[in-house]
Formats: sequence, C-alpha cells, structure tokens
Amino acid sequence: MRTSQHLPHVITLGTAGGPRWWTDHHGAPRAGIATAVVVDGTWYLVDCGQGAGRQAAAAGLRMADLGGVFITHMHSDHTVDLPSLLLFGAFELKNHRRGPIPVVGPGDRGRLPPLSPRATSIPAPVAPHRPTPGVAGLVEGLLTAYATDCNDRIFDSLARSPAEQFAAREIELPAGTGFDPDTVVAPDMEPFEVFRDELVTVTAILVSHHPTAPAYAFRFDTEAGSVTISGDTAPCDNTVRLARGTDLLLHEAINLDVLARQYTDEQMLQATMDHHRRAHTTPAEAGTIAARAGARHLALHHLVPSWSPPEAWAEARTTFEGPLSVPDDLENIPFGRAPDTASLNAPGVTAAATAH
Repeated sequence: MRTSQHLPHVITLGTAGGPRWWTDHHGAPRAGIATAVVVDGTWYLVDCGQGAGRQAAAAGLRMADLGGVFITHMHSDHTVDLPSLLLFGAFELKNHRRGPIPVVGPGDRGRLPPLSPRATSIPAPVAPHRPTPGVAGLVEGLLTAYATDCNDRIFDSLARSPAEQFAAREIELPAGTGFDPDTVVAPDMEPFEVFRDELVTVTAILVSHHPTAPAYAFRFDTEAGSVTISGDTAPCDNTVRLARGTDLLLHEAINLDVLARQYTDEQMLQATMDHHRRAHTTPAEAGTIAARAGARHLALHHLVPSWSPPEAWAEARTTFEGPLSVPDDLENIPFGRAPDTASLNAPGVTAAATAH
C-alpha cells in the first residue's frame, strides 16, 4: 500500500501571480507562480514564474529527475524564470546523459491582440517581425539572446548545449475547435492529450484568459490520483470539464477590490481592471468551479495581489464545501489516494487555509 510519503503530490514552488515582486500579507516574499507535480521521484514543472529554479532546488528537486516543463500561457509571470531553467539547469545536467526534456506549451498567437478601446493612440509593438511567439519561439529567442554564454561553455568547458537538453513542443489544437485568438478563446471542447510517459498522462483544454490566447489548463492523471491546474482564466466551462472528479484542483484567484487600489494612472487602472474582470477568477468563483467539477480538494494559488487579507481567499468557502487550502510557497499537497482508502486529505494540508 502506498503511504502518504509515496503518494503523488504537488509542491507549490511559487504562489504569487502577476509581473511584480510580490509579498504575502505579513510582508514575506512570495515566489512567482510555479508548481511541481511529483510522481514516484519524477517531477513535472507547470509554469516557470520568478524564482522557480531556486525554489525547485530548495524543495530538493533535481534537474536530472525533471520529466517535463508545461507552460499554461505566454505571460511573463509564467515564463520569466525559463532562462535560468534552460541555462543553469542545463549546466546541472552536464553529467547526465538523457533525452531532451520537453517544454510543452502554446504556439504562436498568430496576430497582435486587439487594441484596448480605452487607447488614445496606437502603440508600437515590440519585435514587429515576430510579435507573438509561442514556446518554440521563446526557447529559440532565449538561447539566441544568451548565445555568448552558451557558446563559451560549449566550446571552452565542453558543456552540452541547452538546445540538446531541452526541446520545445507547441501544443496542436484538435481540428474543428473553432478557436480564434480574438473572438473565441475558449470554445466548448473536450480535453485532449498533450503528453504521456510511464508515470503520467497530461491532458489540456483551452481556458478563457482573453486576450492572451491560446491559454491552457493542464490535468495530470496518475495511477493513484489526479491534479488539475487551471492556469490563468476567467470562470470557464472548459475548466469544469477538465477538472471533473479530480482529486486536487489548483485554481487561480484574484482580489479585485484590493488590486484596484494599486494604480494611480487612471487610464492604466481602467484598462487593467477591464482585463482582470474578463480574464481572472475570484475566490468565490473558484469555489463554484470546484463544486461544479466535483473536485475533492481546492487549493488557491496565483494569488493577486498576494498580500490580500486571508478573509479574501476564504470567500471560496461560501461556494465550495470540501477541503480548501491557501498554500504558502514550498508547501506539499498530496493528491493521490491509497488503493484501500476512499480518499486522502491530510489534516495538515487543509489547515493551511486558516493559517494565513
């Protein structure tokens, strides 16, 4: 029988969302959004927020045991530590001969997002020759930007190239979804497989993070249980489909009232809040999603702003009756079930919801 120490689990490497250096409500730092899914000694990284590599090392996770990297969408707070993973991680792998580690995520959006109706002028895009790359373009661009470093180590120290140790895999949508990055970002659809090895099957589905598209949620199924990770999304029927009956749902959460008080530029405030209202989920809405999906355990992460008072996140209890966690960085949450038990929800896990 599996013990709780050997059950699959997640480690919340970073729990803050948004392109800033966040703290919690006590003023202690929170690392950027990143989650390790750990199964029988292999770990899979979902999103690569600020500090993800250092947090993985602090959690005792070895690069040699990394089974894959999964990027939900192309926002910087989910990808900003990918350079250190490619460069520092590759150096840590120098004594390990193995196939390339897949970096799985969205493809190119295909065109610039629509201009905010609040705009008073047309801005100049960054990199107009390739303004919306997916993970393949991101990995290629990062290695190009760091070519001096890479080539110094390849030629002088005889290190292996990061281009040999990591391989970008852009997710291909099934035919006939009706997806459009401007108008139909999360059409009703069924989950589809994006990765499989001997330990996990990973399925994905489009979620509603307009105008960032495509944006995905991921579900990891193992022999002992499942975990679903929402990515960034507004309340979305597709998330319910993907999370149906999942043992653990990790869902983003935003406190709109506190967030609005962080802006002094009125035009930026209005445009930013327009985005947050149509692209993110409040704690109460996350609870509704978990309840509709029949999730056994709900944990809130990608907390925005992360210094919100604990009672803001506790609003999820008004719509979800099951175990609720609001984890700190580097918390361990089991999601598997031993074969002869109905469920496993460790008391120390749900206590995290009241410890903030």
